[in-house]
Amino acid sequence: MNVNQMKKQAAWAALDYIHPGTIIGVGTGTTVFYFIEALKTVKHLISGAVSSSHASTLLLERQGIKVFNIQYFSSLNIYVDSADEINHCMQMIKGGGAALTREKILATMAKTFLCIIDQSKLVDILGKFPLPIEIIPISFSYIFKEIIKIGGLPKHRKHVITDNGNIIIDVYNLTVKDPISMEKKINSLPGVVTVGLFAYRTADITLIGQENRIKIINNKKI
Repeated sequence: MNVNQMKKQAAWAALDYIHPGTIIGVGTGTTVFYFIEALKTVKHLISGAVSSSHASTLLLERQGIKVFNIQYFSSLNIYVDSADEINHCMQMIKGGGAALTREKILATMAKTFLCIIDQSKLVDILGKFPLPIEIIPISFSYIFKEIIKIGGLPKHRKHVITDNGNIIIDVYNLTVKDPISMEKKINSLPGVVTVGLFAYRTADITLIGQENRIKIINNKKI
């Protein structure tokens, strides 16, 4: 079973957590795109979706799923998204698809954050995947200097403008041993919209596509 098959396996398993009549928060990325395909099969049971990106909105609409404007919601029952890396505490790096700010808003709004990944995304320590930061363009030079101070190697993600009209810096060479402290530190820098560390808002349930099976990690506090 290859990586894409594992992603698809996790995405389809997420349907078990979808309840009739709900509005589903939907993230961004290749694994989520498989979930949107799966969601099509139960679209008659749900009320619709809110989306973290223009790309996901288009895919949802193509499947005939009604998409609501996020600004009219203050909470969601469930948010389904993937991760670029996730550790055993269910803290993660997200933002490879440049939708990290809206993803963090939806994840924080949700009563249940369901993360769907293939097994390659599970790591002991975050940081091998470059850490994305969405920043206001005028803060570019300042943020670069501050990231270098903490040991990171920042690179501008060329030709990418977020759905919010900002730019992305990807930070390489950063071993994230204390994700909560790192998230707080980077988010405190003027000009940062948000960092792609999800350390405060971890996944509640993670579905991991493995060879011919799904591993479930339930971190939800009852």
